[in-house]
Amino acid sequence: MEAWFIVAQVLGVITIVFAFASYQKKEQRKYLFTIGISYIFWTLMFVAMGLNGRMIDFIPPIIASGFGMLRSFVFWWIVGDKRRKKAGRIFLLVFLAVAVTGGIFAILNSTPEIMVFQWIVLFAALLFVIGQYLPNQHFVRATAVIYAIAFSFASTPLYILDGDFRWNPMGLLIEVSKIASVIWFYIMLMKKKGKQVTQSESHNTLE
Repeated sequence: MEAWFIVAQVLGVITIVFAFASYQKKEQRKYLFTIGISYIFWTLMFVAMGLNGRMIDFIPPIIASGFGMLRSFVFWWIVGDKRRKKAGRIFLLVFLAVAVTGGIFAILNSTPEIMVFQWIVLFAALLFVIGQYLPNQHFVRATAVIYAIAFSFASTPLYILDGDFRWNPMGLLIEVSKIASVIWFYIMLMKKKGKQVTQSESHNTLE
């Protein structure tokens, strides 16, 4: 096993830790900062995979994860001050325009067998970007799950439809960790609300 492949797996594990932790954050800035850190390690993971094999094959995921890192930290900066909202909207619109243009170009140059999956991933990615910007903890988690499920197609044997037998288990684990984190967040949220209801009922009974 190549050294760079091992490094990539270690970076993937660190990515999972920060990705899981990010969706436990209720406050938007804390979420954006934590998910931004996960994107740093995610980008480095793809770089390590490129050093292990052919770097050109990993340019698209490196660019995608790098943009995710940039987007998260820019949104983190914007959310910190209401006066930056205008800059935030401009950045969001420009980012969406670039993402849509690049995504459509890539899809149109792909093979028909996997094109439908790529359209789904692009749509899910746009929802997720909007979800990150909007100050709604439920919308961002819903879109994160949708995006994780869609992006998982790129980490599974579905690529055999294109004659490419790639299998990226770490990439799939990262997406699964995001889904698991969202599920855990709501489990803990429901437990907390259940305790509050119980305490309220107990308090009313005492009165």
